[in-house]
Amino acid sequence: MIALEHITKAYYYRGQPKFIARDISIVFPTDSRIGLMGRNGAGKSTLLSIIAGSLNPDAGRVRVTGTISWPIGLQGCIHPELTGAQNVKFIARVYGVDTGELMDFVADFAELGMNFNEPVRNYSSGMRARLNFGMSMGIRFDTYLLDEVSAVGDAGFKKKSKMVFDDRMSRAGVIVVTHSERTMRSLCTAGAVLENGQITFFPDVEEAIEVHNRNTLGDDYKRSKEFMDD
Repeated sequence: MIALEHITKAYYYRGQPKFIARDISIVFPTDSRIGLMGRNGAGKSTLLSIIAGSLNPDAGRVRVTGTISWPIGLQGCIHPELTGAQNVKFIARVYGVDTGELMDFVADFAELGMNFNEPVRNYSSGMRARLNFGMSMGIRFDTYLLDEVSAVGDAGFKKKSKMVFDDRMSRAGVIVVTHSERTMRSLCTAGAVLENGQITFFPDVEEAIEVHNRNTLGDDYKRSKEFMDD
């Protein structure tokens, strides 16, 4: 279970607050697969960082039962001056998992070769993504936080990634930030929409998609719905 209790977070521009979260209280059930939708700049990634504990809210608290990942897709957990191997060792210590087992998994999974022992600052964006994804999949969390679902690498690597990802998702919950209706329908069992600092939970994925489209497309979406209904 992940419970947000009266979470408030705002950024200030020229003395005026922009609320990412305004007194949000919501409970995400255990083992649920939730797609978090919202317009660009609504604060979805910020909210994910607050849930992960890597960013403090201005007010309120987050209560979590079970283990929870860092936001996968954001690379803030990777230190560019450390090597890939050193980053893995650091993460293993932080999350209290066997260092040798995680090292072996990531070295094999990420396919970085000799670059595994090179500083991450020299990595391409794809190499960083494989390192980050490998570290997260190497630890069996109760809930995974995903900031967009993206595939990197060639066809063989994508196939391997999907197999590991599907295995983890079959045994864990997930909160995924996404704009993709396809991701919502294929991965998620429920949805949530963040709009103007408020979040609404929808047990029905289709309802979440519709509300998100209404928020982002406005009158254009209404006209297209009316046309299809005719």
